[in-house]
Amino acid sequence: MRKLASALYSIAIAAWVGGLLAIGLIAAPVLFTQLADRGMAGSLAGAMFTVTAWVGIGCGSYLTLFVLFAKGWRAIQSGVFWIVLLMLGLTVAGHFGVHPILAQLQADALPRRVMESALRDRFTTWHGVSTALYLVQTLLGIALVVIQERGKGR
Repeated sequence: MRKLASALYSIAIAAWVGGLLAIGLIAAPVLFTQLADRGMAGSLAGAMFTVTAWVGIGCGSYLTLFVLFAKGWRAIQSGVFWIVLLMLGLTVAGHFGVHPILAQLQADALPRRVMESALRDRFTTWHGVSTALYLVQTLLGIALVVIQERGKGR
């Protein structure tokens, strides 16, 4: 059972960090360069970021529990524990805090697109906050992979 839990630990890191990189650095930029309709590109990217957030919440929860069960209360002395907890917190803040604000701004702008409305500046600011959260989360994820690779993760 321990080997399965350990394998799931590695898979969770790969799925979470791989998803962050694939969606943030590949899929979303491609959507905006290949689709003429920026609104459609934004909607598709938003849907992918939502899936990525739920993957992150699931993987982050598993990783947190894994480290806690593996190390007990010594987990709070582990860099991995704090990286995972911070990544999880950033995911929750982005998905349940910032993304609803962006969605509300888009809804308030109707029938226009938000970037063509008086709400453009507020949307741009909150989108920047979302991007910063995602970037920090991705960088922490890369650090997590490096630590895992060095064998210090557990």
